[in-house]
Amino acid sequence: MRKHLALFGSGRGSNGEAIYKAIEAGHINGEIVLIISDRPHVGIVEKGRAWHIPVHIVDPANYGIEAAWTQAMLDLLQEYEVEGILLAGYMRILPPTFVQAYRGNILNIHPSLLPAFTGLQAQKQALLKGVKYTGCTVHFVDEGMDTGPIIAQAVVPVYEDDTVDTLSTRILHEEHRIYPEAVRLFCEDALNIVGSRVVIKKQAIIK
Repeated sequence: MRKHLALFGSGRGSNGEAIYKAIEAGHINGEIVLIISDRPHVGIVEKGRAWHIPVHIVDPANYGIEAAWTQAMLDLLQEYEVEGILLAGYMRILPPTFVQAYRGNILNIHPSLLPAFTGLQAQKQALLKGVKYTGCTVHFVDEGMDTGPIIAQAVVPVYEDDTVDTLSTRILHEEHRIYPEAVRLFCEDALNIVGSRVVIKKQAIIK
């Protein structure tokens, strides 16, 4: 059975597209059955409609309290029988009750080598600190800010003449490589969370 996946995004949707293409190519035993965005006029919404995947705009500003926003998302996930949630440029912090409902089944991609440079503008943070290497991280989501168990990472060198844009472009290239691979492992039930670590089953190999 192909695992039912929901894609959450707030922007252009390039990571979502990388995952979608990997699914279409047969590399991931999953199916994106639902796209949720908090913004109606962004790339991920346009892409989802072009892919003929149901798209729902769930803007927390339209709900009086956090509990109502949370329930609206949970209702959609239940309706589409979602088993895994993929955050791809989703610019909202998920409420703790939401995370608890899908603990161990929410993945995120972040443009740094966590635990370094959490939160927004990670690439700018790296440049300001003068690090020689940064990268990207796929991790499970917990109640903290980019603090969940790490699934996969890729290292990207930082050059002396880098700008936020040039560094971001190189990091994004690696994001498009490791995020689909992490999703593949997730859909094969090859990821086990042991304490604060992710253990990959022996028969699974990260490519």
